[in-house]
Amino acid sequence: MTASSNLFSRRNVVRGVIVAAAGAAIVGAGLLGYLLLYVAPKLPALDAVTDYRPKIPLRIYTADKVLIGEFGEEHRDFVPIKDMPDMMKKALLAIEDTRFYEHGGIDWIRAMGAAKSNLAGGFRQGGSTITMQVARNFFLTREKVIGRKLNEVMLAYKIEAALSKDQILELYMNQIYLGQRSFGFGSAAQTYFGKSIKDLSIAETAMLAGLPQNPARHNPAVNPKRARERQHTVLKRLHELNYISDAQYEQALHEPLRVNNRGQEFDTHAEYVAELARQVVFAQFKEDSYTKGISVYTTILKADQDAAYESVRRNVLAYDQRHGYRGPEAFITLPADAALRDDAIEEALQKRPGSDRLIPAVVLEAGTRAVRVETLAGEEIEISGEGLRLAAPALSANAKDAIRLRPGAIIRVTRGEKSMWAISQVPQVAAAFVSIDANTGAYHALVGGFDYNQQKFNHVTQAWRQPGSSMKPFIYSSALEKGFSPGTLINDVPLELTGADTGNEAWKPQNDDGVYDGPISMRTALAKSKNVASVRILRSVGVPFAHNYLGKFGFDPAKQPKNLTLTLGTGAVTPLQLAGAYAVFANGGYQVEPYLIARIVDGNGAVISEAKPAAALAESARVIDPRNAFVTDSMLREVVRSGTGAAASKLGRSDLAGKTGTTNDAVDGWFSGYGGGIVAVSWMGYDDPKSLGGREFGATVAMPIWIDYMRVALQKRPAQERPVPDGLVQVNGEWLYEEFTGDAAVHSLDMGDAAPLPPAAAEPVTN
Repeated sequence: MTASSNLFSRRNVVRGVIVAAAGAAIVGAGLLGYLLLYVAPKLPALDAVTDYRPKIPLRIYTADKVLIGEFGEEHRDFVPIKDMPDMMKKALLAIEDTRFYEHGGIDWIRAMGAAKSNLAGGFRQGGSTITMQVARNFFLTREKVIGRKLNEVMLAYKIEAALSKDQILELYMNQIYLGQRSFGFGSAAQTYFGKSIKDLSIAETAMLAGLPQNPARHNPAVNPKRARERQHTVLKRLHELNYISDAQYEQALHEPLRVNNRGQEFDTHAEYVAELARQVVFAQFKEDSYTKGISVYTTILKADQDAAYESVRRNVLAYDQRHGYRGPEAFITLPADAALRDDAIEEALQKRPGSDRLIPAVVLEAGTRAVRVETLAGEEIEISGEGLRLAAPALSANAKDAIRLRPGAIIRVTRGEKSMWAISQVPQVAAAFVSIDANTGAYHALVGGFDYNQQKFNHVTQAWRQPGSSMKPFIYSSALEKGFSPGTLINDVPLELTGADTGNEAWKPQNDDGVYDGPISMRTALAKSKNVASVRILRSVGVPFAHNYLGKFGFDPAKQPKNLTLTLGTGAVTPLQLAGAYAVFANGGYQVEPYLIARIVDGNGAVISEAKPAAALAESARVIDPRNAFVTDSMLREVVRSGTGAAASKLGRSDLAGKTGTTNDAVDGWFSGYGGGIVAVSWMGYDDPKSLGGREFGATVAMPIWIDYMRVALQKRPAQERPVPDGLVQVNGEWLYEEFTGDAAVHSLDMGDAAPLPPAAAEPVTN
């Protein structure tokens, strides 16, 4: 090629470059003109970001200001940028927008890199900055089309002109969706780790920083493996930018993370409480309840609620394990390919709702000496020794296929004492517990079932069950008004009632243990929960009188039978109703209305409503004679000292009083009682009523829950001894109303089958 031809060629190249540049300039000018003339005028106003008003959810707290519930489409906890941890900001910017503080809203360097990788078609790789994401989140859709991108670019410039970099970052970090209905990093920290954002480790911070790209795919509660992969990418980037040291990087890479179970976002389990409070607020404020930042402060005490929850869980599991292993929840086929196997395990376990510390897992290998399983987090666990005890029958060679443990079986595992793993199962039995203040009615603790995530039905307020012998104290209380005393002798011998006696069919009531003691005092009859003696007392008192008398305690008369089975508790009550009724004995004779909400506060901190319990019980609330409350209390204390509730005496207090309750065929088990100004009721039974077992009673299934709770709740409450009310006298060492001390009243009392007291001098007792 000649020199002239080379020169000609170079001139053509230069001319081409000039033409291309001119063309680009023309296109650029045209595009700029289009943006200024057509796009810019149509951009939305920036009020949403310049006057940011986040939707703050309804929040529920204990009396001691511990968050126990949050309701709203958006879980949000606004954190000012000055309070946002430096490492959280660094982690986010490292992975999302490293040059955030350098560019003017559009990172052209990053955008060109993204464009180069996207030449194959579409917008597969994003070059969006934090500012562009703010524009998109507040004003646009995520649809990947040119028109939306142009709007996004122009909005980004508009936002950058209106707000400082810190203001933009503050908006982003509080508005971005991060999965699990959580918006903003403050809320996500609580949702995934149950922590304030300032308390997160570097590893936890990196995991949250990885969420904005794809909250569904990288959700650590749902996809722990993918979340871990994304977390490692963030940590690597932090390390490359020298934001963390080599040692910090290695530590964070290997730090085991405790991600909250799905649905459990709070340290204190009070889901049933939170739902009750939500219903009250929604009834008043409707949909505004979930966006205006309303806060509800309940009367629940954190320590009491924790004790109640743990007690219910522990004792329900103990009951469940006494009655044997039911076998795996399901079976899946495990593919030979490792990747396919992992996918199959993940898919199967995602369908199993979590139940606090009862972790779903798939069996990989099973033998009589060890079982190896894999959890949703990808952790492989080997269980041996005592950890196999519950499932031992399912590991034997004779095990039926329905319960036999084998690869592909879906089971539950739990970590017990000394971090030892064990095979467990989700109980089928239901339970409930409630405690209230005897004088005010304020709830101290409420557990409506074994697991709110498994069942939303609140057994404390919604379950109408037969109370069994828990009803006897109210019949005995009515007898005091008819001249009985704890010393009145009752003939505990078999009783046969004809149809004429019952007004229906012939009936032969029996004692649960089949033992009949002959003449016993009314105090002993209640302590030993004697059925026949109790029927004799009701016959003497009269069913109409006793039935009407129950109304004083807040029972629904329509749900109580008008026959002699009334004393055996064949009617229907709720645990809450029973707690309110026992409070009458505990507080000296006053009916109190249980209440849950202490105050409601609006988003600006102004009090909307507030409960103000009286300093002292009003006489207008009195429903029974103070003498009656005192004497019944003395009999209920005897139940705990020497009767069916004697196990409670291990608490070492003199002021404990209560009554066991077991219905026919042990379908329901109860313990209702009080001490130290606290009234508490525990219950256990099946939703589809069936026997709890031939050797189960209120004393074995319900009382342990009550005892474990009271051991905590009474720690700082001194024993309460009660003064003797005026108008009581002692006859043979037992209390009697003064007006019943005459011969006509005491010695000739018509008690039917009850034997009268022997003659004795009546000695008035004064305070």
